[in-house]
Amino acid sequence: MKPVAVFRHTPTEGPGYFATFLQNKNIPLELIKIDEGAPVPANPSVYAGLVLMGGPMSVNDDLPWILPVLNLIRAAVQQDIPVLGHCLGGQLIAKALGASVTANPIKEIGWGEVSVVDSPVARAWFDVAPSTFLSFHWHGETFSIPAGATRILESPYCTNQAYAMGKHLGMQCHVEMTREMIETWCAVGQDEIAAAHSPAVQTSEQMALEMETKLTALNAVAAQLYSRWIQGLKQ
Repeated sequence: MKPVAVFRHTPTEGPGYFATFLQNKNIPLELIKIDEGAPVPANPSVYAGLVLMGGPMSVNDDLPWILPVLNLIRAAVQQDIPVLGHCLGGQLIAKALGASVTANPIKEIGWGEVSVVDSPVARAWFDVAPSTFLSFHWHGETFSIPAGATRILESPYCTNQAYAMGKHLGMQCHVEMTREMIETWCAVGQDEIAAAHSPAVQTSEQMALEMETKLTALNAVAAQLYSRWIQGLKQ
């Protein structure tokens, strides 16, 4: 089987639980370390699917790899190769498909409740997942919904938490989290947490409360989303 390409944009935001999920399914993964200068592939057809992780940069920044990634996403969609985006990754997919990425009204950092939109498309993706659940967040920007896509997830502080278009899925929230990732983000993000005056920003201590229980529940939701997404992988 062709590998799934996973694009890492910063060392602290790797595939997390998604890598564990693929390993359990015996699906090969190729990690493309954009943060270390890895070139953006020119043709998505060598991969079963494309997965884009998060990062502290904006899709509107003038970075040399952003335009090639946007072109790669468009080519993948045209070739019916499934694309999956987490936070920055969801914003990259949205921009590639003609949507805008702008500042969210407030920052979201930490655990926060999200709700599944009541629509056939949303129910197809979330299936047996609860209609509301705790996800993890760390973002100051948000995407609009691309033409042809359907909004499937929302939160009180961010209307567009996820969208789907056929076999493609873009998320603003982070369902891929692990304990190590949360602890690392809290350690490197102390200044951002302290400077954020937002009701949707938690302290490191609040994020650590009942973390294992919250992660177990989040991993279950992620597994459901990922299980549906891999159904579209190119062989």
